[in-house]
Amino acid sequence: MNRKEQSFFNFEAAPCAVLHYSEIGLKGRNRPIFVDRLRHQLEKTTRPFGTGRVQKLPGRLLLGLGEEVDWPEVCEALTRVFGLAYFARALRVPLDLDFVCEAALKMIAPQHISTFRVRTRKGFESVPISTREWNTIIGGQIQARRHLPVNLEMPQTTVTVEALPDEAIVYSERVPGPGGLPVGTSGRVAAMLSGGIDSPVAAYRMLKRGCEVVFVHFHGAPYVSRASAEKALDLAGILDGYQLGSRIYLVPFGNLQKEIVLSTAPTSRVVLYRRFMARITDRIATLENAKAIVTGESLGQVASQTLSNLIAIDEAVDTSILRPLLGMDKEEIVSEAKAIGTYEISIEPDQDCCSLFVPGRPAVRSASTHLRKLESAMKVERMVEQTLEESAVLEIRRGKRPQAKYLSEVFSLENSSASCEAESIGSDNSKSVR
Repeated sequence: MNRKEQSFFNFEAAPCAVLHYSEIGLKGRNRPIFVDRLRHQLEKTTRPFGTGRVQKLPGRLLLGLGEEVDWPEVCEALTRVFGLAYFARALRVPLDLDFVCEAALKMIAPQHISTFRVRTRKGFESVPISTREWNTIIGGQIQARRHLPVNLEMPQTTVTVEALPDEAIVYSERVPGPGGLPVGTSGRVAAMLSGGIDSPVAAYRMLKRGCEVVFVHFHGAPYVSRASAEKALDLAGILDGYQLGSRIYLVPFGNLQKEIVLSTAPTSRVVLYRRFMARITDRIATLENAKAIVTGESLGQVASQTLSNLIAIDEAVDTSILRPLLGMDKEEIVSEAKAIGTYEISIEPDQDCCSLFVPGRPAVRSASTHLRKLESAMKVERMVEQTLEESAVLEIRRGKRPQAKYLSEVFSLENSSASCEAESIGSDNSKSVR
């Protein structure tokens, strides 16, 4: 028995997951930065399941899978890693046609298949094989051993062979990834997170575009229950599944709203509430070194979201306010909320600050000059500072919620007007607030 025959007799393919990206591949010279971040997120996501390291190969990544790894759990976790176009459970074998045929048969052995096709792709043009020849020979082996018909147009299963210079990756069941960019490649934002339908979708969209997201929730304490805060924590827990390390600020807004009610006419109150929310979130963004504020506003959806009112809200802060849902209608937003798993929590009844002290007919065309005149009669800085001092902050780690602490115990508010470097919320070394 020669060496090849002996190796074939002891054939044992290495189980792995092949991981493909799409948009990252268009990044040119910056591509290594995105690939390294994706690799980091993949290892962070799959580490609890006992997987191996993530290896970089040309145009793809490979995740080592032991025999004891629970693939359904790993598969579900991978669907939350932004940057992945698709992935598959695979076998890794030497670049040898006999080994590849055996790996293909092994991959489809547990599957109930009616029709199939084989598709061989070369990772490099220099790989010394003929893809057409390999397709024919591998397909012939599967037909001979499994007695399955070939369907090149609409097969039930496609056996894919990715031929690399020294090895081949074989798989048959491709799973769609979430797309987007790896979290952490686009900077950090502070997202207002209510207990409603829209804002979790807005935060999700920013996560998908590679942003780390810090959550800010305004609740109506001391005039309403903690129900909206609990909902916000649950929603942040779901969204944390995409970045694995989140910080959420719980801001008691009731007293500030009451001050506005006592000093202004009803029609201007809603936009004034939103201007103060923007100011407070802006201060938190500075603390967190976040470069933008994110809201779930959709143009014209409610009175406070007319173009005039949105411009008036923007005028209250220098930081950019991003509105990922601006051009979406309610049905589109609801559909996306259902898809990401936040909808059922969002529709639970609660008392939030948005329904507290709300006038019957709010203004739809607010002017910044008029609002500034109203605010000149208030002690704006004191109101913002006091609300921040009463706010709480906590961190979420894989769904766990440690005890909240007052914001003043975590950060020095005296220096919050100057930019300060916050620790990375997505880092394994991030300090948990306990």
